[in-house]
Amino acid sequence: MPEIEEMTTGNSEPEIFELSPENALFGKYELGRLLGCGAFAKVYHARNIRTGQSVAIKALSKQKILKGGLVPQIKREISIMHRLCHPHIVKLFEVLATKTKIFFVMEFIKGGELFAKVAKGRLNEDLNRRYFQQLIFAVGYCHSHGVFHRDLKPENVLIDESGDLKVTDFGLSAITEQIRDDGMLHTLCGTPAYVAPEILAKKGYDGAKVDIWSCGIILYVLNAGFLPFNDPNLMTMYKKIYRGVFRCPKWFSPELRRLLSRLLDTNPDTRITVNEILHDQWFKKGGFKEVKFHNDEDDFTKKEEQSCNSLNAFDLISFSSGFDLSGLFNSSDKLVNGERFVSAESPERIIEKVEEVGKREGISVRGKKVWMIEMEGQNGNFKVRMEVYRLTENLVVVEVKNGGDVRSGERLWSTKIRPELSSLVYQPETTQVSGDSVAT
Repeated sequence: MPEIEEMTTGNSEPEIFELSPENALFGKYELGRLLGCGAFAKVYHARNIRTGQSVAIKALSKQKILKGGLVPQIKREISIMHRLCHPHIVKLFEVLATKTKIFFVMEFIKGGELFAKVAKGRLNEDLNRRYFQQLIFAVGYCHSHGVFHRDLKPENVLIDESGDLKVTDFGLSAITEQIRDDGMLHTLCGTPAYVAPEILAKKGYDGAKVDIWSCGIILYVLNAGFLPFNDPNLMTMYKKIYRGVFRCPKWFSPELRRLLSRLLDTNPDTRITVNEILHDQWFKKGGFKEVKFHNDEDDFTKKEEQSCNSLNAFDLISFSSGFDLSGLFNSSDKLVNGERFVSAESPERIIEKVEEVGKREGISVRGKKVWMIEMEGQNGNFKVRMEVYRLTENLVVVEVKNGGDVRSGERLWSTKIRPELSSLVYQPETTQVSGDSVAT
């Protein structure tokens, strides 16, 4: 599967183009200098006009995505990044789309790739320990949320201005839903020098175990300045990986050697786990502040509870036919499979309007939870559930589903209720951004 490069790096703050809000991307982001370019994406530095916050915007061509058969991969990457919120993982703020492009708006990491630091020579063991601790915290968090990165390497690890590590590029990641009946993942992916031996065996693998192997390669590279398994001939390198025989430089401490031997264990069943790493002697040396993997009590859970009605980016794309946002509003009157429309009104105002209409039509309206109500009438033949989701800062999506008699419900909905709610439907103005017609 082709890799979509995640180049959200830069060694210095790129110069911002002076753009007026009218000409900015979606009237919200001033685009700056191009940071990187890959086969399917270009990454720019940008600034949020309202807040002044620096962001990285990855622009992907829909045509190339469709031709490359990458639609499932892009949807999965968006879904994965949406569910992850951790101090050592690059944040995805939002996803925007025009008729020809998709834009990932992400956290801008000024310090650059870890690879750039390692390329200058091996790093201090104490600094490497700090980086490795943060890497394990991020990886452990991902695993606890059913996400397996599958392409961990120094190029996909960024260092921010504070010297803290941030994992990025979830384009090749997998989730627990992809695990087959045998309990294994089977997709062959990853970067050759960092790939685990069980992937090469093509018999299925545990996503968490292959991430641990890659972490071991990264730890070795940080301390040695070169790869443990390497050869100009790819097949020869794979044989070395499969055998798992490597040598540690003389400057490696005994504790580091022991940890590496367990990280780079060719048998995934006996390979060290995240929990065991946390209790390793070398890992714990000098103390560390552990970042929780499970969010039972942390702020992320509270944010999730507060935003349980937030529409994620995966849904944003799923709602729009062919990734075209003009398809967000379904003009069909049929309620059999549900109907959605976009509104710039507040959820509270939408609920209030529905209650007003229901009262006039003699329909009972009752709330079941925040931003969701049910309408019932005609002796139970008319049953409609309406739920409001936050789409962007200024827009919401209203989803309507029919739970009663189809004919009765459709007639009452199309002739009485729907016309009353038409004033709530968002009517976007059109502006031009790089030749694309977009909603502002």
